[in-house]
Amino acid sequence: MEPCCVEERLAVDHPVRTIWSVVERLDLSAFYASITARGSDPGRAATDPKLLVALWLYAAVDGVGNGRELDRLCREHDAYKWLCGGVALNYHTLNDFRVGHAQALDDLFTRVLASLLHHDVVKVNRASQDGTRVRASAGSSSFRRKPRLEERLAEARAHVEALKQQRDEVPAETARKHAAQERAARERADRLEAALAEFPKIEEMRSRQPKAKRAKHREARVSPTDPDARRMKMNNGGFHPAYNVQTAVDTESRAILAIDVTNHGCDSGEDRGLRAQIQRRTGQKLKEHLLDGGYIDLNGIEQASQEGVDIYMPVPKSAGEGQVRKVSSGGPPGVTAWRSRMDSEEGKAIYKLRASTSETVNADLKSFRGLHALTVRGLSKVRCAALWSALAYNVMHFAGVLMT
Repeated sequence: MEPCCVEERLAVDHPVRTIWSVVERLDLSAFYASITARGSDPGRAATDPKLLVALWLYAAVDGVGNGRELDRLCREHDAYKWLCGGVALNYHTLNDFRVGHAQALDDLFTRVLASLLHHDVVKVNRASQDGTRVRASAGSSSFRRKPRLEERLAEARAHVEALKQQRDEVPAETARKHAAQERAARERADRLEAALAEFPKIEEMRSRQPKAKRAKHREARVSPTDPDARRMKMNNGGFHPAYNVQTAVDTESRAILAIDVTNHGCDSGEDRGLRAQIQRRTGQKLKEHLLDGGYIDLNGIEQASQEGVDIYMPVPKSAGEGQVRKVSSGGPPGVTAWRSRMDSEEGKAIYKLRASTSETVNADLKSFRGLHALTVRGLSKVRCAALWSALAYNVMHFAGVLMT
């Protein structure tokens, strides 16, 4: 036995103290709104959302992205025990909170950004954007063609009906086990239905691609494990189930201005949504947007020009780029301005800022903020996981400002 005090075991400048100091100053009223057990109203006392927010923020800072691992750390690690202060938790509570307050989490990210704008730390002038593919919580071998999923759905529905008919014949001592089996069968059928509902979305997305590219695609497949995940080419050259996480970063302060998650394998057209998100969060319009070659979309460049946004993106030199070859002899004014802008030395110097901002921020999120591999499934839950990581990044990089 070793007599000790957790308070004394933590260094004065430990990151967990910083997280708690910032959380104490944040407006978390949206997280409290869903609590119904208040005053004389019946119900079990809820865990304070302030503690849960602090736990998931510090977990993201510490690179922990799993509710069960966080539950273990709350019982064994001094920093997490210091945060809990004797409050007992379980992984169900932690996991439910992580993905159960999407709007409140989004608003919290906006408020933190507003605070940085108020202190004149962040500038909404020039932003760099890049996408990174994050491995989904599904196996590559779980993807199935539509006919096979329809067969499995018919089998699953038949199994559900068989269990319903057996309900009255089950002995009382095994009724609970039978109810669990019936619930699991229903959930499996629901997952298969959700997977089948993704096929029209895939076909609609493919219809917008060039004919030459559509001809290369194999027959569409969907995973019933995570219907929203798509097979994407990863950095290692292989194809795995993944999501595309898009981040827009202020090139001056390196703060994350916007973040979104899609299941599109390419980046083309993804810049428009983040520009709109930046304006929604800050109330200001972006003036310069730095993108890599994967975002090439001539219509998007022209639209951005009409909105007063200058696009900085390399001009393809390949003779195979039909659209760009046509533009070389004229084209819309916004596209022509983009080409001349990227031919100038000033334009090239500005574009160099992209690699040193977006790519390093994405590497930070994947290496240190728990976004290296997902443990949640579905677009909405993955967006929550990405928001926690981006929020932790902003909080730790600008903690001194947020604590004033």
